[in-house]
Amino acid sequence: MSTFPNEIVTFQSPEGRNRRVFIKYQVGQGHDSYGHRGDIPYEIEVYQHLLQTLPGFRPRCLGAHADPRTGDFALFLEYVYRSVRVSDIVWKRAIRQPEAMTDAARWIAKFHAAHEGRINDPSLTFLKRYDEDYYRGWARRTCEFARPLHGRFPWLIELSSSDEWFAPLLQERPTIIHGEFYAKTVLLRNHRIFMVDWESAAVAAGEIDLAALTEGKHWPANIVSSCENAYLLARWPEGAPSNFQRTFAAARIYLHFRWLGEQPDWTIREKNLSRFDHLHTAAKRLGLI
Repeated sequence: MSTFPNEIVTFQSPEGRNRRVFIKYQVGQGHDSYGHRGDIPYEIEVYQHLLQTLPGFRPRCLGAHADPRTGDFALFLEYVYRSVRVSDIVWKRAIRQPEAMTDAARWIAKFHAAHEGRINDPSLTFLKRYDEDYYRGWARRTCEFARPLHGRFPWLIELSSSDEWFAPLLQERPTIIHGEFYAKTVLLRNHRIFMVDWESAAVAAGEIDLAALTEGKHWPANIVSSCENAYLLARWPEGAPSNFQRTFAAARIYLHFRWLGEQPDWTIREKNLSRFDHLHTAAKRLGLI
């Protein structure tokens, strides 16, 4: 499951020690996603200017290489032995998965808190920033791609043409976010978690990452609640802002527009139609429809 070709390379040092390295290759590939994602050079910058400054962050970036003939880049990362994606946990799932999800929510909350003051750091000006045009674009494309479904979801035209739904995301104090902080981008080894796939890092409301982590009908209510509570306590130990729930609901709306507005065939795909129902629920919660 990757846009970019990758492999795990095992090599032996002169001292006879074996080591594995995870390599991600550009090879002419890219998926800008209307300004949402970066490519391999972008992710390299995220590692070099952002993640390598975090004490103890892993997997470590071991380096990067630009092919002198093609200009394509390769990213070299420490390989996380014997790890499993949190979304794929099977062994002792009832215990390990809730713990890992809560740990991930707590980690990203501390990350957000620590980086609120770094959004204007000169070394991080390369980061994408979500603005009015960015959010409008996802809603507009969703409405356009969903044209065959307008009779089924008549409220969509009104919601997608309004700027009110994303206003809370712009009013919130921005920070640096992962951008696609789903359970499949969090690895677990023993009791330690590792965050990967940073090509969508951006400056935006941190609630977006929490919404991504807890999105989907497969997460029981107790796990979602545990993640929210862990996030709030870790990011705002003295108390969450009064508008948190409104911003969080707006973040959920954004994620539905984000995935419904990616490709026309995705929008009308049967398995994605439930997103319209969730979109409607979140919009009603904000009093938008």
